[in-house]
Amino acid sequence: MKELPQSLFDVYALALPRGHGFGSAPPIRAWQSDDGLAYAVITHDDSRVIFGLLAARRRIDQTWAIVSCDDSFCSYEEAYTHIPALLKEGAPPEPLLPNTAPRPFLHDVGNRKPSDIFRLLLQPTHHVAAWMLNQLYLSLPNPDANWVSDCQTENFHTRLWEAQLLASFREQGLMVSQSYPSPDFFIENRHGGEVWVEAVTANPQKRYNHVNSTPIDPPKDRKERLLGSAAERFAKTIGNKLKRNYHEQEHVNGKPFLIALADFHAPSSMTWSREALICYLYGAYPVVKTEAGVQFACAEFVKNLLGESAFPAGLFADNRHSELSAILFTNACSIAKFNRVGVSAGALTKSLKYTRIGEFFDRRPNALKGIPFCLDVTSQEYRTLWPLGYEPWCAELEVFHNPYAKYPVKRELLPETTHWFEKNGEIVCSSFYEMAILCSKTIIQDESEPTLEIGDFYGDC
Repeated sequence: MKELPQSLFDVYALALPRGHGFGSAPPIRAWQSDDGLAYAVITHDDSRVIFGLLAARRRIDQTWAIVSCDDSFCSYEEAYTHIPALLKEGAPPEPLLPNTAPRPFLHDVGNRKPSDIFRLLLQPTHHVAAWMLNQLYLSLPNPDANWVSDCQTENFHTRLWEAQLLASFREQGLMVSQSYPSPDFFIENRHGGEVWVEAVTANPQKRYNHVNSTPIDPPKDRKERLLGSAAERFAKTIGNKLKRNYHEQEHVNGKPFLIALADFHAPSSMTWSREALICYLYGAYPVVKTEAGVQFACAEFVKNLLGESAFPAGLFADNRHSELSAILFTNACSIAKFNRVGVSAGALTKSLKYTRIGEFFDRRPNALKGIPFCLDVTSQEYRTLWPLGYEPWCAELEVFHNPYAKYPVKRELLPETTHWFEKNGEIVCSSFYEMAILCSKTIIQDESEPTLEIGDFYGDC
């Protein structure tokens, strides 16, 4: 057996019910079998001076099966002696449990015609993302029967978003379950916090090919950009989900419920549409004013979005939708994100160089623009932006709380996200990470070739 690097264990641990949530007994060292079919980790509870041992092996369908979870060892050495027998070096994968269907292989397209965006994962530039997506698919508690076929064909982004959500939740140590067909996830922490989560993507009215699509610049008119077609697309997407009345389902009734939203409504739209969502949700349009030579932003409240439909603005401006506790949003659901997490954690990239270009959020008072940056994803400067030493899944997640929610989401439930909530009559922001990224693109360069590739092909934050 050989030592298992922390970053690789962090990926495998996303298949555990609570992911990285080990409570008072965190891991102190891990190993994997030479054939890669098993791993074991020793944990230590300082308060009780007890050592634990967790071991898992691959099943024949590649999912992880926990073969041992024992926290009764008095010493590190005692726990260590049990590891070789649990890893079963050279033994075949674990069998399936009785009455358990094997999980389909994500790479096996059968007689289906894969979409161009799925086929993109075959390119060397995206092998890290492909491996990461497969690991997260194998970590889902109970993906529906169409998960693989959807991912391979026309609903790639919906499934990509679900995989990213799983990683984000379990990275924060949350218990994640999929016991009902809908909503998609039920998450809870050790302190009684809980919420049902329905995942959705904002899609175009007419489908487009995401691979090598020409980016669409945001509207030049600021009011159109913030209150126009992007805001209306978000409004209709969220509205369609609300019409399904998830809160009336017996298992959801009486519990917090949020919609998790990612944007794909136009090529590269996720690089600029975030502010449109904020304007729609709170019915507030930011206006720049100048006093004593100093520029600052203040809110101008609006009742309707632009356009012929005059769609009502301010989903969270009153109690009409108190059944919706919050909107969870990202502007970084992309293949580029899956690449960056793995590459920044140390995945081998041969001659490929991954560079992220964008803007940091400027926290100085009255700042109206972001701070430009251009960083090599493998650089120490980039890695030290994050407490883990590599880019976390949660980095761009934002929770927009409904001030009128009947069942509010506790901010402690999602501690590593950015929260927007009402305080003293104003909507304020609380961030977990010191450095927040407003928007970005990822460029992949093959240093053995003279050409550059855009790492996401459709925009990414």
